[in-house]
Amino acid sequence: MPTVEELYRNYGILADATETAGQHKDAYQAILDGVKGGAKEKRLAAQFIPKFFKHFPELADSAINAQLDLCEDEDVSIRRQAIKELPQFATGDNLPRVADILTQLLQSDDSAEFNLVNNALLSIFKMDAKGTLGGLFSQILQGEDIVRERAIKFLSTKLKTLPEEVMTKEVEEFILTESKKVLEDVTGEEFVLFMKILSGLKSLQTVSGRQQLVELVAEQADLEQTFNPSDPDCVDRLLQCTRQAVPLFSKNVHSTKFVTYFCEHVLPNLSSLTTPVEGLDIQLEVLKLLAEMSSFCGDMEKLESNLKKLFDKLLEYMPLPPEEAENGENAGNEEPKLQFSYVECLLYSFHQLGRKLPDFLTAKLNAEKLKDFKIRLQYFARGLQVYIRQLRLALQGKTGEALKTEENKIKVVALKITNNINVLIKDLFHIPPSYKSTVTLSWKPVQKADASQKRASEDTTSSSPPKKASAGPKRDARQIYNPPSGKYSSNLGSFSYEQRGGFRGGRGRGWGGRGNRSRGRIY
Repeated sequence: MPTVEELYRNYGILADATETAGQHKDAYQAILDGVKGGAKEKRLAAQFIPKFFKHFPELADSAINAQLDLCEDEDVSIRRQAIKELPQFATGDNLPRVADILTQLLQSDDSAEFNLVNNALLSIFKMDAKGTLGGLFSQILQGEDIVRERAIKFLSTKLKTLPEEVMTKEVEEFILTESKKVLEDVTGEEFVLFMKILSGLKSLQTVSGRQQLVELVAEQADLEQTFNPSDPDCVDRLLQCTRQAVPLFSKNVHSTKFVTYFCEHVLPNLSSLTTPVEGLDIQLEVLKLLAEMSSFCGDMEKLESNLKKLFDKLLEYMPLPPEEAENGENAGNEEPKLQFSYVECLLYSFHQLGRKLPDFLTAKLNAEKLKDFKIRLQYFARGLQVYIRQLRLALQGKTGEALKTEENKIKVVALKITNNINVLIKDLFHIPPSYKSTVTLSWKPVQKADASQKRASEDTTSSSPPKKASAGPKRDARQIYNPPSGKYSSNLGSFSYEQRGGFRGGRGRGWGGRGNRSRGRIY
């Protein structure tokens, strides 16, 4: 084993030889042997080996293996020095191997070391993006779980920081091709990260690119399978996939396949849905997703049948008025509880799909059904007026910090919900029913509306369904309606597409079982 002095002497020989350094193989071999010495010798070897690496292609394997030994040394300072120099080995055919090595080193728990690995990967990315990706995806597909997890996170956070000259169309196509291989067997969390990676690619920002992504999500959701509402993993998988698809939908990228599946398979089983996520109102979550998708539904094969399913589900949450006794008082029946959040979603979805079949209520329902629906609408609308007035009164004069209290935040959202329902009910009271009004769902950021829409949304305090639709004698709304309590949860307005609770367990539960493909060190 060479001493520190011998290492410096051999370094001098190679440095003085400049371009003819390759003629001094013995000097370089002595430097390689420095990895077997003490801490000082190793530290010098970590710097000298990469410096002259390019002059000795016949010793490339020995040099890389020597540097790798230093990357795994017990002394953290030696490891850091060795890792820092690794990009110098990334030449020609060696680059994918160096990328593979660096990817495995992402499992380090030392923060400084981990940052060095990240920086080293980014530097070789700029030399050869495709070769670097080859090393990363090799480990994602075949490496240990911790390496796979960190490699995916590296891609999801770092790709977007790379300049356009690095992220060429060819590179993005390679990412898409390799990602499809990974998506054959992923957990819910991994799927969310890959959708983040892919949706950030410039080449997939087009209509055709978004359509490709929707098809990828639909494949993951497995919309051809039989839906099992009592299987939490099955339900969670569908919700995770749908959350990823919703931001991709537009007037040119339709949600038809998802909306159809929700109407045919999920709505009929709404009350029996189960979820592994504690505290989640799974029914409301499903209805929110359906409402958001309904705006972008294209031509649907079984439109009338699916509209009927949606209508029937809406009726479940639109109660009839309680029967009256002869003296006009409530005949002892308890006031129905009005589920505003559910009704907003269902009414909005019905309103959106109803535009495609505007005569559904008049031509597809019999007279009795239509009359029954109008009575329910009217009862709900009268209750709304009371609640809207109470909410406006409670919020009157409150601004700034006062509106930021938890209680007032809930009231603000509740006011949005009730106003939305009010506008939609007014539309359906038209003769024939109209589907022209536009509302922004209560959990969505408000878009700038034109003047007429603004007026329509503001004119809700005193508005009520036309008198022609009135059924039975007029009664004071306060006598028939007791504002519900506990109908608005504190997270009402904070709907998110991020993974909420995720899939239970690691790979092997939920979305297929990758099994244990750990290969240990495979440098």
